[in-house]
Amino acid sequence: RLRLHDGKLIKDRRFHLRTYPNCFVAKELTDWLIEHKEAPDRETAIRLMQKLMDHYIIHHVCDEHSDYKDAKLLYRFRKDDGTFPLSKDVKVFLRGQSLYEKLVSVEESILKVREENSVKYQRTFLGSEMIDWLVQEGEVENRQEAVELGRALLEHGIIQHVSNRHHFFDSDILYHFWINFRRRRRLTELLNENSSRALSESPDSPFCLRKLNPEPGNTSFLSVQTNKEIKVVSAVRRSSITSLSGNSNTYFSAPPTLVFPPVAECNPKSVLKRPVTTEELLSPGAPYVKKTLTIVGDAVGWGFVVRGGRPCHIQAVDPGGPAAAAGMKVCQFVFSVNGVYVLHLDYQTISSLIMTGPRTLVMEVMEAIE
Repeated sequence: RLRLHDGKLIKDRRFHLRTYPNCFVAKELTDWLIEHKEAPDRETAIRLMQKLMDHYIIHHVCDEHSDYKDAKLLYRFRKDDGTFPLSKDVKVFLRGQSLYEKLVSVEESILKVREENSVKYQRTFLGSEMIDWLVQEGEVENRQEAVELGRALLEHGIIQHVSNRHHFFDSDILYHFWINFRRRRRLTELLNENSSRALSESPDSPFCLRKLNPEPGNTSFLSVQTNKEIKVVSAVRRSSITSLSGNSNTYFSAPPTLVFPPVAECNPKSVLKRPVTTEELLSPGAPYVKKTLTIVGDAVGWGFVVRGGRPCHIQAVDPGGPAAAAGMKVCQFVFSVNGVYVLHLDYQTISSLIMTGPRTLVMEVMEAIE
């Protein structure tokens, strides 16, 4: 955006007797992206700008077009007309960027190269050091507010513990900025933003497999992820398992053989903002609370998706199912199933415990304190 302002591609333009401030012509911008090697061809340039539209960064000046057209149409950056949506996620990111710039620009910065367990880390700081600095610089009112800010930065992937084992604490634990805000990024990276997470990292739970031949009207539910994207996931029902195992009964007469087709295509992105370890959940003072849920299965199951491992978490909940009625929520971690401690188990083992257990399911879950 700033480069386009400098190059005078963004300027006030007149169209049909009306002046539109701070806008650009889509066709001219496509030419500029190719000329400045931000895109190899027009098709890629269009996909890149569509990505910016999808993320509410640019829009048509009259909002008459929801897609980016490589034509003589006027578009504008929402930052230039005050319509850029400052969500909580964006505010945390901007706050992290501001703190990073302030830290790297001062002499005797607390950000240093440090070594832990024979591994060197860049841009590191101690938790207590960061809190001292935040209070001293007037960025926060007190140490508690500084801890809350540190936790927000960690949960949004801006900072993290160097070996990703701890949440943010007022202690001598070593953290580092995970994002280097000064690294110049190329626009084409937007098209690969999801490729770093391998599909096989956390395979789907058997609870969310699609039927091989789903009938019309088959129940499905919305899995609302932390980034507010909405994906449709097939219903979490025992009938999904029975249809695959060839059993027409709603309930199992015997434990089924769980043989499934490849599931990579229906493997949704994890709802967790970052990995959480068992040690972190159980560490003294950790911001998690334990809850006991009693879920009485209905004719077609319990209505939730389990995913991950050591610890497992709730990936999605059917809003009309028994689990939701019992208080289950996405991002909760599974602590025990019918009295069996399961934080150290993978999702396949937990799934087996649930599937072969009684219809009334008693689960202990741990959820983050708001």
